[in-house]
Amino acid sequence: MKKKITFNNLLFLGIFIELLIFIFSYLFKENFGDVFRYSARYSGRLSLFIYLYCFYVFYVSFIENKNFNKLKEFVLIFGILHLIHFGYLAMSVYLNELPIIPLKVSGGALAYMMIIIYPFIINKIKKTTYHLIYFYYVGIVFLVTYLARIRGDFEGADPEMFHKIAFSLLILVFFKFGFDFYKNRKKFNLL
Repeated sequence: MKKKITFNNLLFLGIFIELLIFIFSYLFKENFGDVFRYSARYSGRLSLFIYLYCFYVFYVSFIENKNFNKLKEFVLIFGILHLIHFGYLAMSVYLNELPIIPLKVSGGALAYMMIIIYPFIINKIKKTTYHLIYFYYVGIVFLVTYLARIRGDFEGADPEMFHKIAFSLLILVFFKFGFDFYKNRKKFNLL
């Protein structure tokens, strides 16, 4: 008998992984500044993969003209786990006394607000274009973050191969899904 994976199980798993990230960072780093820096780093990577899965679920729901009930659960999990990531990130900034430049963080702040609000309004959004704005905007914020890391613009975070792979993966997803959305624009009254 096949057991269905429930929303609560997935949420618990996500929170458990976030906790493991913190525990491993705590065990392998000397000071709390580095504990939160590495917790934020790896929590952000977890968020990227959850975002990509949410975008995939949206894509499938869109192409197959299904409802967004399954998507709503996944974006809610994404929102909760990304809030945990934000906590790690905020503590890292505070403990490491990193400068905050309002203009640079404003785009990310808007993305965080969208991530928190979207699960609660997803069923009220009737125009597919607004869903696309959410997914592409949040994805672009991920993309810009990885680009800054590739360029070495982040204090305390050297460029890694992961940043290049994540950047390339996001570009591929944007083009693949974007092409299919464009191809089906008349069917779903896009643009």
